[in-house]
Amino acid sequence: MTDDDGLVPFLRFGAPPDRETVEGWTTWRESRNRFTPAPRLTLEQYRTRTPRQRRLIDLHRRATHANLAIQETPMSAAVSDFVINRVTGNALKQRPSTFAGIMLTGGAYQGKTETICEALAAFEDDWRALHQMLNPDAIAGCRDLHVPVAYIQTPVTATPKSTCQAILDFYGERYVGMSLPRLIKAVRDALRAHGTRVLALDDITRLKMHREADQDVLDLIRSLMSMSVTLVLIGVGIPSSGLLREGHFDAATGQWVFPPITTRGRSYNDAAAGQTERRFDLISLEPFRYNTGDQIDAWVTHLAGIEDQLRLLQAAPGMLTDGDMPEYLFRRTNGIVGLLERLLEDGCTAAMKSGEEQLSIRLLDTITISLGNLQAKDPAAGEIPEIPPRQPKKPRKPRNSSFDDHGHPEPGDDAPEAETGT
Repeated sequence: MTDDDGLVPFLRFGAPPDRETVEGWTTWRESRNRFTPAPRLTLEQYRTRTPRQRRLIDLHRRATHANLAIQETPMSAAVSDFVINRVTGNALKQRPSTFAGIMLTGGAYQGKTETICEALAAFEDDWRALHQMLNPDAIAGCRDLHVPVAYIQTPVTATPKSTCQAILDFYGERYVGMSLPRLIKAVRDALRAHGTRVLALDDITRLKMHREADQDVLDLIRSLMSMSVTLVLIGVGIPSSGLLREGHFDAATGQWVFPPITTRGRSYNDAAAGQTERRFDLISLEPFRYNTGDQIDAWVTHLAGIEDQLRLLQAAPGMLTDGDMPEYLFRRTNGIVGLLERLLEDGCTAAMKSGEEQLSIRLLDTITISLGNLQAKDPAAGEIPEIPPRQPKKPRKPRNSSFDDHGHPEPGDDAPEAETGT
């Protein structure tokens, strides 16, 4: 459980990498598959260990349950394939042009961010390998930092200036005292100098579109598509957010088409770029469904993959896939992978503390799904999902009133009242 120096290799020292900076994104990309899960042990093997060894084993098991490998679902596989094909195809184009972008929509906690980040990290791995880790567009005589992918969180209250600042923060660029035109130029220079091929903006539905500032931010973002960069926008409920209001659906291409940017009195782009329409593919990451045989099979297969990662000492085969458990887990989570992960992690912790060392419906019924720190989430943008109750609401049976005493009617009570004249 420890290396030769007595260190615990499965523990992270320091904060998790911040993917909103070049250094953090690079650290995450290079280490995202390095976690080593706890070894599989039987209860008998566990009991042969010393008390200190058992404490370390328990800690490693807790870390394993908190860092379950992201499993590809049929829905996320389709999204990943589309994203990788689009950004690779755009990156290989030789002529300067306005590339078609991608909008990824879906509900909260459905894995949109992780799906996109994993796909873009795979693209960057391949792109760097093609160019021996160097920037193919580096300025002559220089060795610019090569940043094929930039990942940005949309500010909660976004303005054109704060959005530019968030992008420049990713690159570590200085911008204190810059006016908006200088900020925009700095963003364009950073995208070009670092060889950026993909600009991903998460939580884009924080733009409400009823404020002029939000409309200006969207215009600014779309103007960056003229930089030969693939724009990837990620958000909850994009079709109903107003982001598509100015566009129209092109049935021939299956894309959303936006007219050339008018900028509402401000110029965020050069004249040539302002004459070009913007096109986006709108794709959706759906939760699991539980209606047809194929949908149920996909859900059970997903549960089997998670079960294989759990390290409970008395977990029997089929713990998550047999009997009523698949249907129960679907009802508790509505097929949302983020809620399922949180329920099972907390359930495993409870099973370890109680000594049961296995998951059951009875144990999971004691777990309330808690999403933890939500301060960074915007409820108004749909970033917090509705959590199903632990117990389904039972329909209230009407009271049997057959034997109720309704009293005896007075004579003439059933007769209709006579009409009175005026």
